[in-house]
Amino acid sequence: MPIIVNVDVMLAKRKMSSTELAEKIGITTANLSILKTNKAKAIRFSTLEEICKALNCQPGDILEYVPTDEKTAQKDE
Repeated sequence: MPIIVNVDVMLAKRKMSSTELAEKIGITTANLSILKTNKAKAIRFSTLEEICKALNCQPGDILEYVPTDEKTAQKDE
């Protein structure tokens, strides 16, 4: 999937743990892990909104579009 979720990057910038974020936004750590590992097929806007509130960021700080051919090239490096 060409959409990359960079929650882990924002967590590091904000010096916040996954557990703390999960508690703040009201989801399980397992579901947050699915987002962080790019295994999620979708995200609710309400969840995205809560993540942005908790991390004081914009959706573009969390979501990134990488065309499939670029993603494949990155794995080869």
